[in-house]
Amino acid sequence: MKRALITGINGFTGRYVAHELELAGWEVWGIGSQETSDITPNYRQVDILDREALVEVVSEVSAQSIVHLAAMAFVAHNDADAFYRVNIVGTRNLLSALAANSQTPDGVLLASSANVYGNSTEGVLSETAMPNPANDYAVSKLAMEYMAKLWMDRLPIVIVRPFNYTGVGQSESFLLPKIVSHFRRKAEVIKLGNLDVSRDFSDVRSVAYAYRRLLETKPIGQTVNVCSGKTTSLREVLQLAQQINGHSIEVQVNPAFVRATDVKELRGDPSKLTSFIGERNMPSLADTLRWMFNPSP
Repeated sequence: MKRALITGINGFTGRYVAHELELAGWEVWGIGSQETSDITPNYRQVDILDREALVEVVSEVSAQSIVHLAAMAFVAHNDADAFYRVNIVGTRNLLSALAANSQTPDGVLLASSANVYGNSTEGVLSETAMPNPANDYAVSKLAMEYMAKLWMDRLPIVIVRPFNYTGVGQSESFLLPKIVSHFRRKAEVIKLGNLDVSRDFSDVRSVAYAYRRLLETKPIGQTVNVCSGKTTSLREVLQLAQQINGHSIEVQVNPAFVRATDVKELRGDPSKLTSFIGERNMPSLADTLRWMFNPSP
């Protein structure tokens, strides 16, 4: 049985990746900052900034594949220092622990972010687009990528740049869950930021599938977009939510939510991903929103 170690397993993405791997017959282990986990009994509480603790867990588990999801992932988070500590130093601690272990893993998948592209003028973004990070989160993720390249002669690393994705269980601090929550409870008003931004949205389940397939196909040394190749504006998301839920809501633009560093449009080119894992079944954004409005048991 193949064994995988997922960092940040208790997080939104970690839960779906763990489920995807288990369905495919993997033995899943996880680490996180919480004391316990309801996802797998093979869980260890570890602070990713504690290198010695990481060394112990990596040695204990000796997993064939690593999925590194532990990160500060909310762009609007006010503690810029935390982005750099967790996303760069934490990742370096993990790579150092993996390189020091007697058993080298077959694959190490590192989750970066499409935010590294920033306000690019290149239209549909392939992996060759010039990075242009526009906030501390994106800078920390790009720096993490460069740091990880220092380990590629010792570890079989694949870097993924996921574009926006969502699904049941994502925090309401993120945009689409916030919108769904307001419509579900029939709120009269929702306060948002810039309504004219467009994003390439995916379903978290298709992202988890892509991660598993990349672990299996092992395009070592590659950086890969994980995206749908389609964009939807915030105004269109609101229209979809109203059509699905039947509720009308007043939208107010709160200047406090409008950030000068907001990326206007992010649309990815999934060609490289498809070349590695083949075609995949991707729910439409409307289908994902229907699932979020009516979660399956």
